[in-house]
Amino acid sequence: MRSNVVINDELMASALKASGLKTKKYAIEEGLKLLIQVKGLKEIKEYRGKLKWSGDLDEMRTDK
Repeated sequence: MRSNVVINDELMASALKASGLKTKKYAIEEGLKLLIQVKGLKEIKEYRGKLKWSGDLDEMRTDK
């Protein structure tokens, strides 16, 4: 999808420098991937304390 957006020049320069990426396109794509990843982690946190697990950690930790 092609889009035209206005991006703060200082913000873009900082993102390129921090990431080591060579193009604005790559920086934007990496930023979008990171946004999706962070949002996914927030959704996972909603399950904290709500899932049941059964197993034997001592058994799992032994080398067989």
